[in-house]
Amino acid sequence: MRWFVNKHPVWAGFIIILAAIALWLIFAVWPEWLVDAVGRKKIFLNALFNGITLGGLYFLVASGFTLIFGLMRNVNLAHGSLYLLGGYIGYGVAEWTGYWLLAFPAAFIVAGAFGILLQLVVFRRMEGQDLRQTLVTIGVSIVMADLMLWIWGGDFYNIRAPSWLSGPMETFFVTDVRTSTGDLIFLKYPMVRVVIFAASVVVGIGMWLLLSRTRVGMMIRAGVDDSQMLAATGARIQLAFLGVFAFGAGLAGMAGVVGGTFQSVAPGEDIRFLLASLVVVIVGGMGSIPGAAIGALLIGLAEQFGSVYFPTYAVVLTFLIMVLVLAFRPQGLMGRA
Repeated sequence: MRWFVNKHPVWAGFIIILAAIALWLIFAVWPEWLVDAVGRKKIFLNALFNGITLGGLYFLVASGFTLIFGLMRNVNLAHGSLYLLGGYIGYGVAEWTGYWLLAFPAAFIVAGAFGILLQLVVFRRMEGQDLRQTLVTIGVSIVMADLMLWIWGGDFYNIRAPSWLSGPMETFFVTDVRTSTGDLIFLKYPMVRVVIFAASVVVGIGMWLLLSRTRVGMMIRAGVDDSQMLAATGARIQLAFLGVFAFGAGLAGMAGVVGGTFQSVAPGEDIRFLLASLVVVIVGGMGSIPGAAIGALLIGLAEQFGSVYFPTYAVVLTFLIMVLVLAFRPQGLMGRA
């Protein structure tokens, strides 16, 4: 932090000012002129927290994608299909057993197994051939989409959360003041979204610690830089890559359960989350878990605030962020040059 302030004092001052304004908007009671200009504070806070929780969902999908694409340099454009497959599997398991939590390991195992199959059949045979990987995985995603449409149809499915997660929880964020009594009105927000966002934070911290603080993570990063040299030392680099690919695919499957819980599972969601993952990785930087978290948060907030305050240009905001990052920092916010 001190290094950034010393090297970029103007940017540091700008960020501090923006943070101060954001904190005031979140915690202060809004004056009448601000309500007239922007709208009710409750709408602003809902857009803010919806953007943060949507960013958590995007991070779960994109973190697996950044492991496979950003770290291992495998162009897996079937990643969105793994998300959708996990959502369908999670829905089936939750409905069949009645236990929401069982949907997560089931989706992780099925999507991870399919990821292992992809790595063995496709990527191991096409190492370094980006164009062939792109074309083959596009074909795989089309076939998977048709098969899932044949099996589950074109309906929308919603995975029901357990009763202990249903309903809103009262937060400590003030949305308004009752004029008659002067009592403060606090924001209520769905419990399931809060729990899922907290889980995404735990997953992100765990992945960062695994890649940056463990021997396995060191071997994976070294294998990406020079796999032949690492293999010469006796390390089983192909087995490590297989495990990373399975883990990334399993994360996409678990994210499908998350998305099906507070949104829905339906045809077309695979393309949506594949594009979101691509944007998140480009914005955050290839192979960077903190970068994926920052990128997912920015994209989630841009989508939600855009849909509330700029509904006509909501999609433009997302790609405007990507264009600005590519213009001023092509390697991404946290990527290596």
